[in-house]
Amino acid sequence: MRKVGAFEAKNTLGSLLDRVENGEEVVITRRGKEVARLVPAATGIDRARAENAARGLLELSRGLTLGGISIKDLINEGRR
Repeated sequence: MRKVGAFEAKNTLGSLLDRVENGEEVVITRRGKEVARLVPAATGIDRARAENAARGLLELSRGLTLGGISIKDLINEGRR
């Protein structure tokens, strides 16, 4: 991880973006205090993360009831 001051970042933005594009992280400081972080942009959908999220939602919904009525009963009632 490279740290650069705000003035240097302004003057060398193109080369900093090249570094970030190659996977490096750059922290921009102002008067020695970290104020921003340049990181590579996400490249598309993380399929494994999406599948884990869907699995978690399904597990949370199992066995849920609303006032003693199950979600399945409500769905079936709506289909009549």
